[in-house]
Amino acid sequence: MKKGKKKWYRSFSNWLFVIGCIALTIALTMNLSIIFQAKSNEDQVPSVFGYKPFIVLSGSMESEIQKGDMIITKIVEPSSLSVDDVIAFRDAENTVTTHRIIDIVVEKGEKYFVTKGDNNSTQDLNLVALKDIEGIYIGRIPGIGSMMKSLSEPTTIVIVILIITIIFVIGFLISNKKQREAERRELLEYKKMKLQQEREKEEFLEYKRMKEQQQREEYLRRDE
Repeated sequence: MKKGKKKWYRSFSNWLFVIGCIALTIALTMNLSIIFQAKSNEDQVPSVFGYKPFIVLSGSMESEIQKGDMIITKIVEPSSLSVDDVIAFRDAENTVTTHRIIDIVVEKGEKYFVTKGDNNSTQDLNLVALKDIEGIYIGRIPGIGSMMKSLSEPTTIVIVILIITIIFVIGFLISNKKQREAERRELLEYKKMKLQQEREKEEFLEYKRMKEQQQREEYLRRDE
């Protein structure tokens, strides 16, 4: 019973390890893709299938959005946005900010959004034009923003790739060692089985010789 549990636990741990490596690889690949897009077009925030991830660097939207979170925004038609939507937009310093729309105004025939952080006491100083909208907030991944920020550093990327490579190499070597040990056990079991068969064969032949000897002795006694 204990062996079965141990085997199940080992199998589960192996799968968990593989899933973890795959998830880390996917996160790293997405991060590299985002970095590449950002470098190739610095004026545009990279997107993945119409969605844009952002790392929250301040607590202006607490408690709904925490500092260090990663938020996901969706590209939408800016004119479809309404009051109470949380949006990501570029501010006067060309920095992406995520705040809530608290009002919509029209100036010289152009629509603008009045925004404010939930945790701020005052509204934002500048109005947000439609062209500055990056997307609408749809969700967040708590705490992962800090990790993704670290993964964007070249040194961290190299270290992570190196770690993943080392882990897979070690896993491959361990797997090969286990396979060789299993094959060795099978070979020993086969030899043991063959040896047992030989012994049984010898015992059978010895028994047969003994019976023949007994029969000859019995014939001799009869002849006498």
